[in-house]
Amino acid sequence: MSKDSVNFNLLHQTCKLVVLLCLLPISVTLVFYICSLDITSLFDQNLQSGYAVTPPNYGRPKPEAGMKEPAIVEPEPQIKDEQKSMEPEAQPPAKALEKCPETSPLLVGPLRVEFNTLVNLEQIKSENPNLEYGGRFRPKDCEALQKVAIIIPFRNRDEHLKYWLYYMHPILQRQQLDYGVYVINQDGDQLFNRAKLLNIGFTESLREYDYDCFVFSDVDLIPIDDRNTYKCFSQPRHLSGYLDKFGFRLLHNWLFGGISSLSKEQYLKINGFPNNYWGWGGEDDDIANRVASKGMSISRPSKEVGKCRMIKHSSDKQNEPNPQRFHQVTQTKETMDKDGINSLSYRVVKVDKFDLFTKITVDVGKP
Repeated sequence: MSKDSVNFNLLHQTCKLVVLLCLLPISVTLVFYICSLDITSLFDQNLQSGYAVTPPNYGRPKPEAGMKEPAIVEPEPQIKDEQKSMEPEAQPPAKALEKCPETSPLLVGPLRVEFNTLVNLEQIKSENPNLEYGGRFRPKDCEALQKVAIIIPFRNRDEHLKYWLYYMHPILQRQQLDYGVYVINQDGDQLFNRAKLLNIGFTESLREYDYDCFVFSDVDLIPIDDRNTYKCFSQPRHLSGYLDKFGFRLLHNWLFGGISSLSKEQYLKINGFPNNYWGWGGEDDDIANRVASKGMSISRPSKEVGKCRMIKHSSDKQNEPNPQRFHQVTQTKETMDKDGINSLSYRVVKVDKFDLFTKITVDVGKP
């Protein structure tokens, strides 16, 4: 062996020895560092950070054939608890309103009612901001004692209706009523049938709301004292017994035309109103006969409170006096059980909802 070969082998062995000597302290240091780590603490920190860590399967026995792997239950991320804490707390139910008093404290008594100044619907709307669509109103500070449907038989009386809305909405609101105004408009040019329109108003208003009182009012009559309350009483109520047209005198005790109120029970007890009075007159006397035949009487406010004004107007076309009315009134007891709300037939042509009232146009048929 040459001298150069010996020298190379010696150098190679020396380098290997140096490398091993260098690796030894590094290995020792790495071993001590690994031993100093707290693996359990590291695992807990991972859980607290909101992430689930599945521990390794060190020595866990494998399930036998047919057995399911035991499920690992992972903790709920904390973010869900934070979301729950951010949800709004349940609010307590709104406190129920107290009943309105029997006599409204808002009433002012005698009123000045005039028909010589024109009014328009926009003006009336601006002066009654608390009205709901369709001519509905209910008090905000108390629960009304009655739910009242105001039924107006109607045809070609637009100017009269404006005056009615102008005066009556403020009065009815001061009376603290839960009310709605329904204008029942007779379609076509047949003879006018007031009582049938009132029956239709009763039926159609109940389709919208659970009314328990019904005020039937001609469009040309306005009370001049807001203490004349448009509500129902223990007996059918005549609200327009003292008209300026007759010098504020009551013509007779069984007068029941113009404005009257009946509860739902009273109305059904008399089978509603007759449907076969075509033209002017007679139907109010028939209704008074129905009331008497069922053992009820007609009540009224005092003369001081019950005064009303009528808008002057000429006779309506197709509403001429009914020549059969005198005979028909004598037959009330024989006809009332079969002619009334139980025999009512009509067709709704159109329903219009306005800010101040609901207008229902109907086909009432022919005589």
